[in-house]
Amino acid sequence: MEFQLQKSLLRPWNIGDESSLEHHANNRKIWMNVRDHFPYPYLRGDAMRWVQHASHNLSHTVFAIVVNGNAVGSIGLVPKDDVYRKSMEIGYWLGEEFWGNGIITEAVGAVSNYAFEQFDIVRLYADVFEWNKASVRVLEKNGYVFEARLKKAVFKDGKISDALMYAKIKE
Repeated sequence: MEFQLQKSLLRPWNIGDESSLEHHANNRKIWMNVRDHFPYPYLRGDAMRWVQHASHNLSHTVFAIVVNGNAVGSIGLVPKDDVYRKSMEIGYWLGEEFWGNGIITEAVGAVSNYAFEQFDIVRLYADVFEWNKASVRVLEKNGYVFEARLKKAVFKDGKISDALMYAKIKE
């Protein structure tokens, strides 16, 4: 599964993406906006483990964001289960040198459409740390609507803060 977009290519993670992944993921500014299972510093071994796992197990739900032949970010869907089985969570990050170019906005739109077309879901959502205004803009540009402020829901970098819940409902 690949998506050729105007500004990037979305494709499954491949063996050989490790160096680019390590280079772009090893950034404290990125780590500040993702969950703690995303390590910092992001080392070669982390990149090798991720590419191995994602390329074998997540090829239909997690995609490398490729610009000029290099994997510079990631976007993915997390299926939910039990009573939440008609929902998926969307998450993404992009190497800092590519911020502000509309790459993530375009990727979120494409993956959101893909999720609604390919999976038996009615809801996509994202939790955004309250300080991540750029991610809020990306979601809003793609039709995601603010649903809730989860007070003191996040413990990141030694601080407690709010999370913002954004969702998009299948029409």
